[in-house]
Amino acid sequence: MRLGPNSVLSANLLLPEYDRSTQNAGIVHFGIGAFHRAHQAVYTDAAMNAGERDWGIIGVSLRSPAVAEQLNPQDGLYSVTERSENGDKNRIIGAVQKVIVAADAPDAVVAALASADTHIVSFTITEKGYCRAPDGSLDFTQADERSAYAYLAAAMRQRQAAKLGGLTLLSCDNLANNGAQLAELMRAYLQRCAPDLVHWFEDQCCCPSTMVDRIVPATTDNDRQSIAANLGALDQAAVVTEPFTQWVIEDDFAGKRPGWEIGGAQFTKDVVPFETAKLRMLNGAHSALAYIGLQRGHAFVHQAIADPYIMALANTLMRDEAANSLQAAAGQNLATYADALIARFANPALDHRLIQIAMDGSQKIPQRWLETLAFHQQQGRQCPAILEAIAAWIVHIRGATHIVDDPMRDTFQSLWQTAGERHIASALFGNGGQFAQYWEADEADLTRVNHWISNSALSA
Repeated sequence: MRLGPNSVLSANLLLPEYDRSTQNAGIVHFGIGAFHRAHQAVYTDAAMNAGERDWGIIGVSLRSPAVAEQLNPQDGLYSVTERSENGDKNRIIGAVQKVIVAADAPDAVVAALASADTHIVSFTITEKGYCRAPDGSLDFTQADERSAYAYLAAAMRQRQAAKLGGLTLLSCDNLANNGAQLAELMRAYLQRCAPDLVHWFEDQCCCPSTMVDRIVPATTDNDRQSIAANLGALDQAAVVTEPFTQWVIEDDFAGKRPGWEIGGAQFTKDVVPFETAKLRMLNGAHSALAYIGLQRGHAFVHQAIADPYIMALANTLMRDEAANSLQAAAGQNLATYADALIARFANPALDHRLIQIAMDGSQKIPQRWLETLAFHQQQGRQCPAILEAIAAWIVHIRGATHIVDDPMRDTFQSLWQTAGERHIASALFGNGGQFAQYWEADEADLTRVNHWISNSALSA
């Protein structure tokens, strides 16, 4: 039997403790993939379990109907399985009410955003979902009528006309200063497409920054089968994750918000130290594990970190390069954080595929690697671990043995064809290179990267 409101489930399973039928939706979430369901929706569920009302979530898929097809037949219910060496821990989440496929029902998306019940619009649309040009500005060839910006602008117009309050736009993606970036991109869209709304947006809406942290691998068919045995029902929307979870949020909201601190969220005036540490240490190491691990024949994160060569490189990247580029907040121990990350990566019960992490590298490396490189360059220092990871990424985007999953794939193929192995690093990171605005490699850096590119183990 498919999971749903009338399912007879296994005993001792953690279930929603509130009446879902009496809750209004206070949150609209763009990009309701596995990460959101294992992270922000879990915090929201915990708040409603504690008695908070009217924080149901309406999910929006901008293009693919896949998640709607998983969740809507289950009335929004799904399971979260925390997986560790000690076994699985399952719970049912009731916070999601429905999923709208924007391409099929654009008016329904605008209506949800414009509803008087809606106070927060959150996002896990990945780095590429923000439609940024290489320099970080809004790319209007991507930010068309199918983008989140267009739906938000239409809803803002309706809210203004109805004299409703503004919205809190909450980015939960791995962008540096994600709230400020979202605000600037939204403003740019309005300035061109709805200039009469710019003042209303700036006066009525808030875009707090956040740091989100939880490892959420893609769910497999084998996962669904094992979870069904534990639940007593088939859950097509099941998500698998680690026990660890963290959410740090800038306390800057346009109106009311859920009591996410009930589930462990931390509210602060300054997210930057937490966000930067996560991007450069966790995400930076993850990307290095992905590209170097794949080239050394590994499939999963726990396999890559068990490789002594990669383990040493990851420790160098996190402790000597990334951590030394940061100004830690009071009470933030970066050495302890690095220890915890190694332990999390090594979790053998969590099959986190390296190829999943390797996707969309062009959108990730500026904040994960290049900011660290630029910092140390100003101090006259090299970052050998990150440089080796960059070389592995450059070989990966050549696509000699696989299909490259990246929005800049065509650009990279063209660069490889014109520059060749000898000059590809310079074409990407040298003077005038594709990513030189973030970090411009000097001759010593290029020599080191070229050594690794030409290394037989990488070029194979």
